[in-house]
Amino acid sequence: MPQQISPEKAGFAPDLPDRLDALVRRGGAPTLHGVVVARHGRVVLEWYGGGEDYALNTPLGHVDFGPDTLHDMRSVTKSVVALLYGLALESGLVPDPGEPILTILPEYADLAADPRRAGLTIRHALTMTLGLEWDESAPYTSPANSEIAMDLAPDSRRYVLERPFVEEPGERWRYCGGATTLVAAVIEKGTGLRLEEFARAALFEPLGVGAFKWPAGADGTALAASGLRLTPRGLARIGQAVLDREVAPGWIEEMLRPRVPARPGVSYGYMWYVGPDGRATANGNGGQRLFLLPDLGVVVAVTAGDYNGAGQDRAPTAVLEDVVLAAIS
Repeated sequence: MPQQISPEKAGFAPDLPDRLDALVRRGGAPTLHGVVVARHGRVVLEWYGGGEDYALNTPLGHVDFGPDTLHDMRSVTKSVVALLYGLALESGLVPDPGEPILTILPEYADLAADPRRAGLTIRHALTMTLGLEWDESAPYTSPANSEIAMDLAPDSRRYVLERPFVEEPGERWRYCGGATTLVAAVIEKGTGLRLEEFARAALFEPLGVGAFKWPAGADGTALAASGLRLTPRGLARIGQAVLDREVAPGWIEEMLRPRVPARPGVSYGYMWYVGPDGRATANGNGGQRLFLLPDLGVVVAVTAGDYNGAGQDRAPTAVLEDVVLAAIS
């Protein structure tokens, strides 16, 4: 755990914790579970609440959260996988993003008869521009959701690679958990380790992230798109390492470079959302967020429980804008 410092010494209003408490009391951050705010590597705010929670689709009942409570990261997992790929790349264990995926995974050579499929690259996966049919609009409790169908498949990687094309690869960003599954396959092939084992050895243990869980899908491989469970402290520690370029610095510059339009005013890098101001965000269903604000030297990790909710952006956005940014002097 990084050294803690008072808000005023870090350039925040001294009532920073009171502002968060007031936000929660007035209902401005529903289902908020945990918050860790750090500036220049030192923690200035840590808060935990309580509420109903899940481990993926398994209900956990009411949970009183604390510093050591693991929490679903959901799709924040994707951003961690992108960082793991960069660590493997800088160690010379995996090929560069321009390499075709099927040349790295020869067990799926039968699919390479289609020239477009043979031409799918790691970069297409990292930027979610595979051009494949994929729909995650159904709830993440239903096999009508492509990610859930993938997780239930006997071979999740083949499930992704066999999707029909709906457009040319590289043309358009299409949200796709299957893209992360392919990147994870490349990591495992190159490192010779299971994804969770490589994560432990290359990232979590060196950074002191602490406890984590990374469950597997039906085929026994780690749920690369959404399965990771961390503490808010652990999430904030990863965010700090990215912000400070503690690991794979050359890769992080590439990872956080805007590459394809994703949403109005927001681009997608390599599995991170990037704003025009250089701020980056890792997003997860339910309100999981990791905000990186390089211009301010600030990291904000948020966990919440509004899974599949229409207003799941509300809590993390309120924490960032109404509490953290409003209190910076």
